[in-house]
Amino acid sequence: MLPLGTPAPDFRLPDTAGKMVALGDFKSAPALVVTFICNHCPYVKHIQAGLAQFARDYQPRGLAIVAISSNDVQTHPEDSPAKMAQEAKSAGYTFPYLYDEPQATAKAYRAACTPDIFLFDANRKLAYRGQFDDSRPGNGVPVTGRDLRASMDAVLAGKPVSQRQIPSVGCNIKWKSGNAPEYFGH
Repeated sequence: MLPLGTPAPDFRLPDTAGKMVALGDFKSAPALVVTFICNHCPYVKHIQAGLAQFARDYQPRGLAIVAISSNDVQTHPEDSPAKMAQEAKSAGYTFPYLYDEPQATAKAYRAACTPDIFLFDANRKLAYRGQFDDSRPGNGVPVTGRDLRASMDAVLAGKPVSQRQIPSVGCNIKWKSGNAPEYFGH
């Protein structure tokens, strides 16, 4: 996992309309969430409405948020940019949904699964990386975003984020053949 305190790795990726979005576009935000998601993953689908609500709740407080799909669309065409645009609209995402075709951004963030969530403070230092909450498909726990919300509240209040951070659980990023990073065990 990316160590806490790590500066946010730079990125410049196209959104679902082809507009380039970069890390520097959010330099004035007091916090930035970078979340790796995709269209087909049941874990992402499970938190989708909660993630959209999280953004609507925190964007008025200055939060910047971006979602990134890094999946290989040759093997998973349902994760293509055209389908990402449909997904963003139907999910009610109020934030850019970016496509990481070369998978370099996922590697830079050491993203392993979808969803994989990273919260950076105003200095763009990693304050939280982990799960949205304890809810999983089929476990009966309501989707609340509790873990991310508690971390976001701490960052916005200028307080330390809890060191108890539970890694995300979900579908592995679908790496292109021969492209899986070393940290992924290949």
